[in-house]
Amino acid sequence: MYLTDAKGKEYIDASGGAAVSCLGHGDSDVIKAIQVQAAKLAFAHTGFLSSEPAERLADLLVEKAPAEFGKVFFASGGSEAVESALKLARQYHLENGGPQRRHIIARQQSFHGNTLGVLAAGGNQWRRKQFEPLLIEVSHISPCFAYRGQQDGESEEAYGQRVAGELETEILRLGEDSVAAFVAETVVGATAGAVPPVPGYFKRIREICDTYGVLLILDEVMCGMGRTGSFFAFEQEDIIPDMITVAKGLGGGYQPIGALLCTNKIYQTIYDGSGFFQHSHTYMGHPVACAAALAVMTAIFERDLLSNVNKMGDYLAAQLNEALGQHPHVGDIRGRGLFRGIELVQDRETKTPFDPALKINAKIKKAAFDNGMICYPMGGTIDGVNGDHVLLAPPFIASKADIDTIVEKLSRSVDSVINSIISKE
Repeated sequence: MYLTDAKGKEYIDASGGAAVSCLGHGDSDVIKAIQVQAAKLAFAHTGFLSSEPAERLADLLVEKAPAEFGKVFFASGGSEAVESALKLARQYHLENGGPQRRHIIARQQSFHGNTLGVLAAGGNQWRRKQFEPLLIEVSHISPCFAYRGQQDGESEEAYGQRVAGELETEILRLGEDSVAAFVAETVVGATAGAVPPVPGYFKRIREICDTYGVLLILDEVMCGMGRTGSFFAFEQEDIIPDMITVAKGLGGGYQPIGALLCTNKIYQTIYDGSGFFQHSHTYMGHPVACAAALAVMTAIFERDLLSNVNKMGDYLAAQLNEALGQHPHVGDIRGRGLFRGIELVQDRETKTPFDPALKINAKIKKAAFDNGMICYPMGGTIDGVNGDHVLLAPPFIASKADIDTIVEKLSRSVDSVINSIISKE
């Protein structure tokens, strides 16, 4: 759970870096798997050869996925995985007799990566702004963000149906046979702070996609691979997407790796058409990366770590609510499993955010670091400019003592920053 700097200071890793280090640091089984594979075969380009760890990892992912999924495309990280999904969606429609399907729809306050295609799909204005002239056209509908969007007197279910309905409206605006895919994070990560969907939201999204022949791509780069308590986050939504992208927890930080899973229907359409996906990366299916990820996945299942994610996730939520639930500047505590967000506000009753010029999130990050804790605060929670939150994503191996340490250090860091600001007013 800890990292040590050059001066010997220890930091408890409360966010797994950026929700990456699901096994923590220094896992001997994963390190051994990397060493063994590097000695056996460090690299073989997939244009010529396959490798045992890549095939075994693909088999494991397919085994854990719904029966509709049969193929895996490996990449070097989350951006590559989602970029691959967007291109596969376009090629699928092209080969399925729908060359007019070119539009992508995504959500505001989403983050799908930093390459140009997925940056365009992302709905975070701060990340997009300086690169806007280079980005492809992507439509953005409202996020499913109940704390910020649910109206007075509106039930969660009614709110979810309302914002899901924006997808149908946008499809009809663009042309009902012109949309290729809708892409969304199942549980929104870095840009909004562990925001889960309300009940029924994704079921309605799935219905709309089916009605208009739109592929549903779920981005689980941050929230998947057990982070929210189920191996795939969408398992808790009782739906099946057309594509799934994963990364971060897939390799646990031991090697850079991501993956795209697609349904057999998509694969077969291209197999029966051109016969190949017109897309590749040099390091896709890298043997050492796949060996590391296979060891990480094996550890998660053989050590029954998903049970600990659920148990410690409930404990983390309870401790956060006890410590910060009534804090005058904590507006919302949310998330699933070991994926939790704390939204900070100037006024709890009105939900008014702090002035972004105060840089609350950056100050909390520094205060936590000074207190010996790594967490993941971000700004622009509401609209890319306003709003502050702290994201917590501790390793799956966390104990109650670790959680207690995290909550204590976070509470102390939040109080020190906010008290210093209030004292200057």
